[in-house]
Amino acid sequence: MQVPASSKPVRILPIMIAIFFGSFVSVLNVSTINIAIPVLTDRFHTTLATTQWTLTGFMLAMGTFAPITGYFGERFSYKRLFLFAMSGFTVASICCALAWNVESLIAFRILQGAFTGMISPITMAIVYQVIPREKVAMAISFWAASSMLAPAIGPTYSGWLLDNVSWHWLFWLNVPIAAVGILLIAIYIPYYRLNVPKKFDLIGFVTVIISSASLLVALSHGSEWGWDSWQTLTLFVVGLAFLGLFIWRELAAETPLLNLRVLKINRYSVALLITSIITISLYSGTFLTPVFLQNIQSVTPLDTGLILLPASLAMAVMMPFVGKMYTKTGPRAPLAIGIVLMVIGTVPLSWLSVDISHRYIILCMIVRNVGISFAMMPASNAGMEAVPKQYSGHASSLTNWVRNVLGSFAIAVFTSLLTSRTASHAKDFVQAGATDQKHITLMSVTMSVDDVYLIASIIALVALPVALFIPKLKQPKPEETAVKAA
Repeated sequence: MQVPASSKPVRILPIMIAIFFGSFVSVLNVSTINIAIPVLTDRFHTTLATTQWTLTGFMLAMGTFAPITGYFGERFSYKRLFLFAMSGFTVASICCALAWNVESLIAFRILQGAFTGMISPITMAIVYQVIPREKVAMAISFWAASSMLAPAIGPTYSGWLLDNVSWHWLFWLNVPIAAVGILLIAIYIPYYRLNVPKKFDLIGFVTVIISSASLLVALSHGSEWGWDSWQTLTLFVVGLAFLGLFIWRELAAETPLLNLRVLKINRYSVALLITSIITISLYSGTFLTPVFLQNIQSVTPLDTGLILLPASLAMAVMMPFVGKMYTKTGPRAPLAIGIVLMVIGTVPLSWLSVDISHRYIILCMIVRNVGISFAMMPASNAGMEAVPKQYSGHASSLTNWVRNVLGSFAIAVFTSLLTSRTASHAKDFVQAGATDQKHITLMSVTMSVDDVYLIASIIALVALPVALFIPKLKQPKPEETAVKAA
């Protein structure tokens, strides 16, 4: 059954404000906990490896629930699912604030991650299903700005709370923001269903849960356990085997949990490839710059957040401009500009020295992040606008699933490269006759950061020829341009 279209015009601004609150508060929780890890370790009198599961468990649940959002959005409507996810997120945040030990905090963070994993694909699907096509580019740039503003202020906001109040407020402050979001969703997001599935694909659900969980745990702990350890290899084998079963099941099922047939849309597949390449390169800056600042230059977490703040704000501020440019030129021009700027901003970061100025890092990160703003939204929108509205929920779920897995993959690979290159450079210094252990450590870590940034630059550059040949958009059928809302 389909809910008939409403004769009332779509109120774009209130819808986007409602989406902004949901997207902002969910992404904020991804970026605030990183700085709190040492504080939580001390407060709960536990090990760093144990506390790290407050982040790992959250990311694991996020990545696991992203691919199944499309089915539940179609089954119950995206408005109801959005309200459910935001309400669950709010309850989980309260539970996190009330956590009495590290084990309870980990459990509640996993619950919070499950609801957070639904919010991004829900909000993306609503944009593409409710907003008129001629307004989608601007709407998705507004959506992306909310996702980028949260990590921009997250580290600084987190550092201030940890220094002046307590870690509990990292979660308590979610509650009023989420409550406003829930109220706006209830009032302004229209109720609609474009394609109601007949039955639930239990086999697909089980296989994707096992596959996602196994792969994400292996990627998160591979560098710690060893990439050739039995734990890592077993998880990779199980994850890949169940991934194969999931793909086979979804292609064969009459009512798939995640409709992988969207990959047959050439423009979507190419855009997803570009997004994947950019995502891998993107995580180098997210991971490497804080490592360099805190471990080599002994910068505090709060000051690290302040150093990264201008670049993140620049990325968020540029989004509306990118949306306007996309509307006029299509994806190729902003993609090319974005990838070139990413490379221009990343290559100089491969020339870091121990005493490099913070102004140099800030300037490089601003150029790099402006490039990311020019590249990420056009890549995402170029693919999603080629997907018929009735399948956009599945496409957004698939896109977010791929991003989550590749984010974990990128961090795992860059961590492993950083470790191996540090050991290699340290060995070279010792063979050259160096004896000052502190000097050896500082120089070898700095040089390894430079090496990994150079690799990230090359990865970003690979996306350029792909972006230049992205397929042209086929014009949608007339019936696809109307929003079915009530």
